[in-house]
Amino acid sequence: MGLLAVLGLYLVISHQQAVLTTSHPTLSFDADTLKKGEYIARLGDCVACHTAEKGVPFAGGLKLSTPFGALYSTNITPDPDNGIGHYSFAQFDRAMRRGIAADGRNLYPAMPYPSYAKIGDEDMQALYAYLMKDVLAAKAPNLPSEMSFPFNQRWGLTFWNWLFLQDAPFAADQKQNAAWNRGAYLVEGLGHCGACHTPRGLMFQEKAMSASGPDGQYFLAGETVEYWRALSLRHLPWSTEESVMLLKTGRNSTTFVSGNMTDVIHNSTQYFTDADLTAMVGYLKSLPPGKDEKAIVVNTQPIDAKPADLFTSRGGLGYVQFCVDCHRQDGTGVPGVFPSLQGTPSVASVDPSSLIHIMLTGWKTAQTQTHERVLTMPGFAKLSDEEIAEILSFTRKSWGNQAGVITAAQVKAARQDLNAEDREAAGTFITPRLAGMLKASNAEQVVYGMRLHLDTYKMLPKNVGDVLNCTSCHLNVGTVADGSPFVGVSAFFPSYAPRAGREITLADRINGCFRRSMNGKPLVVDAPEMQAMIAFFDWMKGNTRPEDKVEGRGVGKIDRNIKPNIEHGKEVYAAQCAICHGQDGEGLKNGENFVYPPLWGDQSFNIGAGMARTYTAAAFVKRNMPIAMREHFPLGQGGLSDQDAVDVAEYFSHQPRPDFPDKANDWPKGGKPSDARY
Repeated sequence: MGLLAVLGLYLVISHQQAVLTTSHPTLSFDADTLKKGEYIARLGDCVACHTAEKGVPFAGGLKLSTPFGALYSTNITPDPDNGIGHYSFAQFDRAMRRGIAADGRNLYPAMPYPSYAKIGDEDMQALYAYLMKDVLAAKAPNLPSEMSFPFNQRWGLTFWNWLFLQDAPFAADQKQNAAWNRGAYLVEGLGHCGACHTPRGLMFQEKAMSASGPDGQYFLAGETVEYWRALSLRHLPWSTEESVMLLKTGRNSTTFVSGNMTDVIHNSTQYFTDADLTAMVGYLKSLPPGKDEKAIVVNTQPIDAKPADLFTSRGGLGYVQFCVDCHRQDGTGVPGVFPSLQGTPSVASVDPSSLIHIMLTGWKTAQTQTHERVLTMPGFAKLSDEEIAEILSFTRKSWGNQAGVITAAQVKAARQDLNAEDREAAGTFITPRLAGMLKASNAEQVVYGMRLHLDTYKMLPKNVGDVLNCTSCHLNVGTVADGSPFVGVSAFFPSYAPRAGREITLADRINGCFRRSMNGKPLVVDAPEMQAMIAFFDWMKGNTRPEDKVEGRGVGKIDRNIKPNIEHGKEVYAAQCAICHGQDGEGLKNGENFVYPPLWGDQSFNIGAGMARTYTAAAFVKRNMPIAMREHFPLGQGGLSDQDAVDVAEYFSHQPRPDFPDKANDWPKGGKPSDARY
């Protein structure tokens, strides 16, 4: 061992001994101290790392992946055998500031002790009191780490600490005001924001622990961890109010948080005082651009036009099929529900890691006191690497975004590293890809037919009497299993229709929808619009023969012996449906445009529509609603029980809606369903 290393080891050991022998004021465990300690634990987000999924709070066991192997967080409950119940305050203080456990073992710097070294004495004492007195002891054994050699040799961390640990307590900048210094203290210390947002060096050290000093430009300049891009926090691009809102609720008017940040919001920042959040934001906004920073690009200009290649490129058509229902054709999303893609950090970032990660594995909103309901985006690992690359590249160049192309090779590498596989039960339903329409001999006509299904009430205002589109019931333009898909449909026409009492053509069936679901007027059969719609159906037929059985056709079945409870249905509607369809079934609008349709009233379907019947509507709801509730491909749909589905279907289907003038002519040969509205 060299002389320099020996000297470093001596200094480290000497400092460790000094920490253990330093006298501390008498500890207090009064109510005010315990309350303060609980808040300090929130500021430090202790519960996030020290709680396994569905585990006991603070009992450890959460797997933390590093480039050198896996670690498991430790039990920090006051259990004396497995937790920290046997720790004196001096030992606790040493672990927090120096990364040295009570038994002398070095802790890996995945525990952010380099940041916690800046915690003030009173805050440290309050945190210790809270963990010892207000946290329930859990007899959960600690799991061994899975680090590879030589990183499993903890003695090497002594030298790591000597090289990189800056243990000086936080020192206020006398040139700044109290709010700025409070923000710096929280960001640099308890908040340990740099643990994710500061670039790492060769020894996995944060390149800077604060914005001051020779390397200060690296602090919070952004880093990529486990295929999540922790964006630069320097000089936040949002207003103070919008930035505080993001930290408080997980979303603001232009973006939603994603990745590990959702846990930070859920467990930690939503509980910060507004004063502390404002102080943090003020500090962050004061920082100039950092070293090698990959900037956040936020589009501030309103963009109303659809991308020129939305319907003429594979990426655009892929976006139409799998993304439009939530993010809309103009990329604005659904205000307060689904994020805009215009300048959203994960979309516009130079480093596309987070965007690829989200597309492959899915996404969830942060659960907060402001937004209790968690909204989900399913993973799209079912799509090929090429398809994902096409869709994401399309989003990164549309609506004012100017980010680079994503390649299939990038998606493939992320898929392998994330072990992102299609984990849904295998079935025979094959989701047709709208991008394939471009290869059709009559591609222009087929695409036009698809667009008529997508934007029916805007493109055919003389024929649509409400504000519905075909895709309101035929999800993702008729490509979702059990969502009234169009797959193979044209192969089964002409066919006998009991409601009409005769054999009908595909054109008859389409016009039936216009008269009932659209509460409008039929198309002329030989008109270009009808022929385009039929051409789209014919393309969707593929190789289906009249004698074939298409899995996922229709909306499925539901037990008609289930008796509806309309009062409970009203409760289900308020909890699960109102977010998209309005408290009074009026639908959801963005400006003058309807995003999601009304479920009753003058602008909804009439009593002759299938959705006006309880059990037809219930079967549809059971398999397709609510969207963004689960991780089911492609809309996160489903999740209600059969009883819930029947109850809510009874509730909304029996609300006031337009009459159907020809109802007396239905089922002329008998067989009228028991749940028909007339």
